Amino acid sequence: MAEVRINPETDELGDVEMQAGEDDVVEVGETGADPADGGAGDDPAEGEAANPARVTFVDYLKSPIVELAIGPSGSQTVLFAHRGLLTRSPWFEQNITGATSSRIDLPDTDLEAMSCFLEYLYTGEYFPAKLPNGVLASDATTPAIDESGAQLLKHAKVYTLAEKLGVTALKSLSHSKIHLVTSSASAELTYARYVYSHTSRTDTTIRRPVASFWGQRSHVLRHETEGSFREMCLEYPEFAFDVLSFVLDAEEKRMKVRKQADGEGEPKSARKRARG
Repeated sequence: MAEVRINPETDELGDVEMQAGEDDVVEVGETGADPADGGAGDDPAEGEAANPARVTFVDYLKSPIVELAIGPSGSQTVLFAHRGLLTRSPWFEQNITGATSSRIDLPDTDLEAMSCFLEYLYTGEYFPAKLPNGVLASDATTPAIDESGAQLLKHAKVYTLAEKLGVTALKSLSHSKIHLVTSSASAELTYARYVYSHTSRTDTTIRRPVASFWGQRSHVLRHETEGSFREMCLEYPEFAFDVLSFVLDAEEKRMKVRKQADGEGEPKSARKRARG
């Protein structure tokens, strides 16, 4: 049976390493240094401090079950997860520790995003997984081209949930999957609207690629979106500003390159303004 090794001493939830083995024991973390190799001394107390008891995956599975009520009251879906795994998220650790109830209400949380988070907790991945050849796994339900933006939104919602829960490794994973989705202009605009309505203006990790995408292609894609691009700019001025900034920065770089190629110095900033 496969072994799953997770390092419980790290704050982040990294990928789960699957290894073939003969035993059913699933290890989590390292057991510490071998005293014979310069590890703990002869003092039993020092040995126990330097070599904490090995935590197994079974220990996680023995931890209490926590109910997660997803969605608004009246239409909630209840999911169940082991407390030992949930508390690997700083947000859950803070909200579970000392709580008198084993139920947590998450009325504003997306069900699919939470299910992806739980899948990641238990396996180190979530569907669609990243394959070794740099593409995403697919099945009969996954269109080759994301026309509606559903695939982009799935990973974007996992990204914002991972941000809330403090799971940086999942945040990075979901962001990397966004760039592996083949999508239409309409889907990209749907994705951009979600990004600018659910992330902070300081989150350049996810916002900058959006502005770059539209800054490079807006002269073509805005015609394909049938006025939706204009509506997006009016609805989210920060989006319009970021796209414009990208276009102006790119033009400034091109001007500097042309000036250098022509043997001219830096362009003058002062210009005579036309009057009248």
